[in-house]
Amino acid sequence: MKRNGFDLQRWVSIVLLLTSVALFFYQLVAYSRHRSHLPLELTIAGIKVGGLDQVEAHERILQVYSSPIELFYDENLILLNPANVGFRPDTDVMLAAAELERTGTPFWSGFWDFLWNRAGEPQNVPLKAEYSITQLDEYLRDIAARYDEPPIPAEPRPGTPFFTSGTPGRLLDQTRSEELITAVLHSPINRSVNLPVVGNVVPRPTMDTLEILLKQNIEVSDFDGLVVIYLTDLRTGENFHFATLGGVDLDVEPDIAFSAASIIKISIMTALYRYQDEPLDPEVDRWLVEMITESGNDPSDWIMQRIETYDTAGPILVSETMQELGIENTFIAGYYFLGAPQLRIYRTPANQRVDIDTNPDSYTQTTASDMSLLLGDIYDCAEGGGTLQAVFPEEITPQECSRMLDLLSENILGTLIKAGLPEGTRIAHKHGWRSSPLDMIGDAGIVFSPGGDYVITIFLWNETEMVWEPTSKLIANLSRAAYNYFNPPIE
Repeated sequence: MKRNGFDLQRWVSIVLLLTSVALFFYQLVAYSRHRSHLPLELTIAGIKVGGLDQVEAHERILQVYSSPIELFYDENLILLNPANVGFRPDTDVMLAAAELERTGTPFWSGFWDFLWNRAGEPQNVPLKAEYSITQLDEYLRDIAARYDEPPIPAEPRPGTPFFTSGTPGRLLDQTRSEELITAVLHSPINRSVNLPVVGNVVPRPTMDTLEILLKQNIEVSDFDGLVVIYLTDLRTGENFHFATLGGVDLDVEPDIAFSAASIIKISIMTALYRYQDEPLDPEVDRWLVEMITESGNDPSDWIMQRIETYDTAGPILVSETMQELGIENTFIAGYYFLGAPQLRIYRTPANQRVDIDTNPDSYTQTTASDMSLLLGDIYDCAEGGGTLQAVFPEEITPQECSRMLDLLSENILGTLIKAGLPEGTRIAHKHGWRSSPLDMIGDAGIVFSPGGDYVITIFLWNETEMVWEPTSKLIANLSRAAYNYFNPPIE
């Protein structure tokens, strides 16, 4: 009995041992098969490839990254084949990296984890791919050519200060589209793009178009005198300058001299702030307000007397301030009071012209370009830059320039440039004319409009006495045309 019991026990042990060996080799074979495939936790370029072999992983990567990308141009669907822009995933490099992940764990260590069903750490091989930026640019240009609807700019109505309504279009933002498509090309999940389309933009007509419109308005007005206009877009710096006499264009280099009249008070105010700091004493401040808003001559004299020195009169300091700013045709040579002597004779490029003579006052002169440049300098100074800040950095501050603009905005004259603007539009300006006879009218100002701020200076002169109503109406129409250029109507 003992021997039989011993034999049974021995055979049971042998069977168990053989079973263990069989299970060991079974698991070993299973692990070997498992190890021949990519790790279960592995992703390549964001795609799960665990349990696949190299061929299957290669096919899956290509299947995902070669799938078409849906591009939506508004309601239009466009299918982009990645190959059309040269997109090619570098599967050789990525699969080589995956192979390193597969074989990186020692065999027996991996086998032990396999026996205990231990999951490995998640592993990811990043996408390695290339595409042609040139081909993508060409593709987007082709889309733009097919689907863009260029806007129609506002066009001038000949002989009027108005423009026809422009029509907004829609234009593909190619730079932003390129960024979005590049991101989607490299994504395994998000394969669609809403292309950015810019709409509701009506391009402004060109400055040349505005110049032509202004000349047409002058022509239909039957004004046979001299008109000089200088206009600057303060946002871009673009400008134009022309002079026309009886329908004939005149040279504007050098510019044409006019009597400055009360417009010179912009220069007096500028010189005051060069020599006096804010806050001004109450008396000087009151003079300044009266000079600008009421065009008072006595306050102008008092201000110039306040800034004069023991050896230099106030008008000369005003003129020298203009010259230091490069405004060479603008001066005031004496005080306003009756019998005031002319302190100096100024010869400027403008008043030395022999082809045109507006009989400018020898006491005070300016030009359309000078006044536009000075106003532009004040505007830039209020923004913290410009010529005033460069020439007088320790003397004139942005706060003082802002005060100058505020004062000029209080000029409530409702005719001339202001009459051509919509109600409530801010304009910082100074006007002037010479009466008895009325042979010169001028207005220089900065218009603050929704479509952009601009400087416009207009001078009119005629050998014969002008009639106020049609002449001032012409300036208003020219102003209205300029405003409509910066703020074109939209359908």
